[in-house]
Amino acid sequence: MPHTITLKEKRAKGGKFWFPLQLNLVPKPTPGPHEVLIKMHAAALNHRDYFLRQNLYPGLSFKAPMFSDGCGTVVELGPGCELTDLLDRKVVLTPFRGWASSPEGPEDESVFSTVGGVNPHKEPGHDTLGMGQNYIVVHEGEVELLPEHLSPLEGAALPCCGITAWRALMVKSANAEPGRNILITGIGGGVALQALQFAVPLGINIYVTSGSDDKIARAVQLGAKGGVNYKNDGWDKQLLAMLPAERPRIDAVVDGAGGNIVTKAMGVIKPGGVIASYGMTLGPVMDWPMLAALKNLELKGSILGSRAEFKDMVDFVRNHQIRPIVSRSVKGLDCVDAIDGLFDDIKNGSQFGKLVIEM
Repeated sequence: MPHTITLKEKRAKGGKFWFPLQLNLVPKPTPGPHEVLIKMHAAALNHRDYFLRQNLYPGLSFKAPMFSDGCGTVVELGPGCELTDLLDRKVVLTPFRGWASSPEGPEDESVFSTVGGVNPHKEPGHDTLGMGQNYIVVHEGEVELLPEHLSPLEGAALPCCGITAWRALMVKSANAEPGRNILITGIGGGVALQALQFAVPLGINIYVTSGSDDKIARAVQLGAKGGVNYKNDGWDKQLLAMLPAERPRIDAVVDGAGGNIVTKAMGVIKPGGVIASYGMTLGPVMDWPMLAALKNLELKGSILGSRAEFKDMVDFVRNHQIRPIVSRSVKGLDCVDAIDGLFDDIKNGSQFGKLVIEM
């Protein structure tokens, strides 16, 4: 029988939660009208999964399989399916529901949600959504064909990081143009790396930060113009010295850390520059000093993207032959200890790219 991976409810120790992973035997699902049955080949972790295990993410469900990112093969079509060419094709799955095409945000926030380990609106059927299972049933409109140059592991690495990076860079930064200077913080994380990979073919000058000199060097090999170690005092001044004379300021920052990024960026960003914030791994609050307002900086929140943007992102990956970076993978959905080890990589910040489970 197929398996799913869920979280197991457990009381907090010392006020801190850490829900164990639980392996479950389940029957093979059957697709309904306009649904497809997908045999999963790989699923990937995100920071949200790490937060879920600590009870730090809204809408937690102990029934929904874990993980938002996945790649598999369509093995059965339900009644009335119109996209019959999907049968026997490898696909990547959308990691969210309820946002069609509005450039501003979900058309109806009350129905928008991610998938994997959650059921925020207590919707019937949502507890079956999550990539940590051998078979999944989704609506036929919630998949895109896997770009032909990608392996299933690379395909599983794409969805969440890809759409988050796409919207933060291409939409919210307002500076995704040749010759512009964009700072990407925390290089080595999946979203940051994906943003770098999207930017390079567009001719954007990308600079990066990391607490690891090795990660900075690897980012330069991928096309970044340079980078600075944020553990060093005065890293903002070091960055300023790297910028080209003809464009001596950063135009935009794509940030997933939060913390004091606004204060540190003020020394390098141009007046009216943009900070696109897609996450706050340092904590749920970030600074916003009055000096930022006086400098006319724009702070823009950014999370995931629309279904239309997801298609644009996958098409861009296909057209530019981009390969998402897999940091490490383990084999077997039933190898719970090995999957736990991937969470250790997130905890230690040792990954460079995505952490993937091969099924």
